[in-house]
Amino acid sequence: MAFFSSRSHVLWPDRTTLWRWHFFAGLFCLPFVIMLCVTGSLYLFKPQIETFLDRDIDHAVSDGLPRSVSNQRDAALAAVEGGHFLALEMPSRKKQATRVLVAHGTDVARVYIDPVTLRVLACRDEQTRFERLVFRLHGQLLIGNWGSVIMEMVASWTIVLVVTGLLLWWPRGGGAQGSFVPRLRLAGRPFWRDLHAVGGMWVSLVLVLFLVSGLPWSFVWGSAFSAVESRIGRLVAIQDGEIGAVPIAATLSGHAAMPGMSDAEMASMDGAGGNGSDSRRQTERASHSGLDAVFVTAQHLAFPAPVLVTPPASAGGEWHIRSDAQNRPRRIEASVTAGGAVTHIARFADKTFSDRLIGYGVAFHEGHLFGVLNLALNLLVAFVLTLASVAALVIWLKRRRPGHLDAPRVSPRPVGAAALVVMVVLGILLPELGASLLLLVLANALFGRRFSALR
Repeated sequence: MAFFSSRSHVLWPDRTTLWRWHFFAGLFCLPFVIMLCVTGSLYLFKPQIETFLDRDIDHAVSDGLPRSVSNQRDAALAAVEGGHFLALEMPSRKKQATRVLVAHGTDVARVYIDPVTLRVLACRDEQTRFERLVFRLHGQLLIGNWGSVIMEMVASWTIVLVVTGLLLWWPRGGGAQGSFVPRLRLAGRPFWRDLHAVGGMWVSLVLVLFLVSGLPWSFVWGSAFSAVESRIGRLVAIQDGEIGAVPIAATLSGHAAMPGMSDAEMASMDGAGGNGSDSRRQTERASHSGLDAVFVTAQHLAFPAPVLVTPPASAGGEWHIRSDAQNRPRRIEASVTAGGAVTHIARFADKTFSDRLIGYGVAFHEGHLFGVLNLALNLLVAFVLTLASVAALVIWLKRRRPGHLDAPRVSPRPVGAAALVVMVVLGILLPELGASLLLLVLANALFGRRFSALR
C-alpha cells in the first residue's frame, strides 16, 4: 500500500503512528460515540415516544364541543403565576389535550388543557420533557455551551478516528473475508477485530455525514458559521434551529437569539418590543381577539405537524404560524394578521443555498429526509457503530496488561509533510481539534520526556 511504502514516509505517517493516533482518539471518543448512538436512536422516535408519554393526559380529555382556543389559552395562563402566552401547538389528532406554552421568567411551562371543560390536565417544565432532555444530552451533555464545546471536540476527533481507521483497514492483499465481511466463526480477539474493523469501515462515510451535519448547531463552529454568513451580507433574523444552549423561550417564540445569549438577556426580550411587564400585558390584551381567527387560518393551511402559533412581538404586529416538522425541507411559515389574513408565506425553497444544504443535512441526521428508509439507515448505522465501538474496547481490554495503558509505541519516523498540512487544515476548519492539537504539542514539549504517553 502506498501510504506505508518506504518512499512515502516524507509525506505520510507510518502505520505505527496511525495506530497511535487511532488509539488515543478512540480512547477519548468511544464512550461519547456510544452515548451519541443511544440518544440519537431515541431521538429518531421522539414524536412516537412523546405521544406515548402523554397518552394518559390525552385519554382524560372530555367528550363534547370544545371551547374557543382563546379561552383555552386563558385557562393555561391562569395556571402559571406571572406567565405570559408564548405559543400554542396545533392539535394533530381529534381527541387531544391542547398544548399551550407559557413563559414565566426564564422558564417555559407546557400546560395541557381539556378543550371541552378548560380543566388543567397537566403542567410540565418544557426543559424536562423527554424530547428536550435527550436533545440536550445528545448535543450538550446537559451542561449547556460547555457541553456543546466538548461534543464538538468529540466530533472533531471522531473524524480523525475515522480517517486513521480507514487507513489502517485498507486492504493489503487477501480476499473479502476480514476486510469487507466479518469472520464471525472466529473466536477471541480476531472475532472482535473483524467486528470493529469491518463494521467501522461500512459506517464510516455515513458517520462523517452525521458529524458534519451536526456542526452547524454546535456552539463554537455554529457561532463562527453564523458570523461569517452575517459578514457577507445576510443576517438571519430567525434561526431554523439552536446554536449551542439557546434559551428555550427563544426556540419556541421565534425571537432571534444570538449564540451565547444568557437567560437574563433573553428574559429581557419577554416584553416583546418594549417596556417590561406593562408593555407585555398590553400586547397580550391586544392579541386576545386574534387567536381564534389565526387558529382557523392555521387549520386551513394544514402545515406539517407539529405546528406552533405564536403571538405578535408587539401590539398590532402579525401572528406567526410555523411548522417544526423534523423533515426540514417540509417546514413552512406564515405571517397572519389578527383577522386571520395571510400576508406572507416563507418556504424552505426560499432559503439561501447554505441554509437549504444545512437543512437537508439535519433532516438526514435526524432520520426524516427520505422517510422510513432514512430512519432504518440511521438505526442500522447506530447499531453497527455501537457494536464496533464495544468491540474496540474489548480488543483493548484483552491486550492490555493490568495497570498499564499499553498504547501503541512511538514511531521514530517523522509524521510527514503532507500529514502536517492536513492536520493544519483540519485544525482551522475544526477549531476544537486545532486547539487540542496545539495543547498536545505544548504538553509534549514540556512533559514528553517524563510521560511517554504524551509523546
